[in-house]
Amino acid sequence: MIDLNILRNQPSIVLAAIRNKSASVDLDLLIKLDQEHVSLLREVEEMRAERNRLASSMKGGKPDPSAIARARALREELAKLEVALDEKKQAFIELYKKVPNIPTADTPIGHSEEENQVVHEWGDRRDFGFKPRNHAEIALFHGWIDKERAAKVTGTRFVYLKGDLVKLQFALIAFVLDRLTDEAFITRIVEDHRLPISTRPFLPVLPPYMIRTPIYDAMDRLEPVEERYKIEGQETWLQGSAEHVLGSMHAEETFNEQDLPIRYLGYATSFRSEAGAAGKDMEGIIRLHQFDKLELESFSTRDTSHDEHLLLCAIQERLMQLLAIPYRKLQKCTFDIGKPNAKGSDIEAWLPDQGKYRETHTADYMTDYQARRLNTRVRRTSGAMEFIHTNDATAFACGRTLIAIIENYQNEDMSVNIPSELQPYMGGRTKIG
Repeated sequence: MIDLNILRNQPSIVLAAIRNKSASVDLDLLIKLDQEHVSLLREVEEMRAERNRLASSMKGGKPDPSAIARARALREELAKLEVALDEKKQAFIELYKKVPNIPTADTPIGHSEEENQVVHEWGDRRDFGFKPRNHAEIALFHGWIDKERAAKVTGTRFVYLKGDLVKLQFALIAFVLDRLTDEAFITRIVEDHRLPISTRPFLPVLPPYMIRTPIYDAMDRLEPVEERYKIEGQETWLQGSAEHVLGSMHAEETFNEQDLPIRYLGYATSFRSEAGAAGKDMEGIIRLHQFDKLELESFSTRDTSHDEHLLLCAIQERLMQLLAIPYRKLQKCTFDIGKPNAKGSDIEAWLPDQGKYRETHTADYMTDYQARRLNTRVRRTSGAMEFIHTNDATAFACGRTLIAIIENYQNEDMSVNIPSELQPYMGGRTKIG
């Protein structure tokens, strides 16, 4: 949720965020509910104070009958008011939760994905000298994917990965683990981008695959609910990405400033319904209900959180450059950054068969929006208490990265060269297939 002081003192900023994110929130009603809640709370507190004064005056000695009558009336009135107060608070909170995060000043204003801005492109698109094939054709030829048997066992849009493609995925995982747990690697990126932040490496985490409804809701990642998988008969869901269970792991906790930043590298199998896919998105492994991802999560102070976002973005680009996969970076507009985001960017890898860039990474700058509902705080060295700031970003979406490798490193004989950075993790092999 946004800071309540912004709602009360700068409603024009909130209104602009609602409009620019195409959100559906009745701001006038929200302000009215807040004012009514505050007024009713004041009335309840005054009545509680009167009850306490009356109770003190009745101690020691025989109470005056009129005082007894007044105490009884107060108790009945207060019980009704407290019920009304709770109802008013719930009405306010439900609408308050719908207010999106305030976009940063440098986030482009837009009302469709088409208004995302290309920041830059990197890498040379390969001249194959033959017509490049799509990843599905190559993978099926080698028996690396089996969707028919997966459909028999689980239904459509699941897959068995097999053989060398499995080895390549685990090589990718090992490559990322080695780099992001190496402080020297992080230091080079921090220095190259002149970021005034810690060079602390990432702590690897294997998180749970399930998340409870209240925590999922507090993370503001339960929506769109039609894309989530709920466990029947339970208030538990399959997580849709590792950051959902990484960003929430410190709910109701308080950090000390000197212990920050906390940086996690999480690997998880994730689940989404991915409704509406068709055409090329139904081929191979480009859009499945189950997929594996390496995700980054950062907890920091408000002073350093934007630089943390820039660090995560720089890491994404460095990893793509090490694999020599051509890509472009997008700065997402207000429409596309998402409700809890203050800022967001994407990386899209070049896919030769489709002749276009496809999303492989996203980076989300959340400020304190998630922490306010999770009640995750930081105690500053001054003693002041603040809500923590969070960032999350994709290190690699494994399936889409495998697609990008297959398509960009393919040979005419249907073999696939292995990126040089991954060869040590493949026993020194230079190609598969």
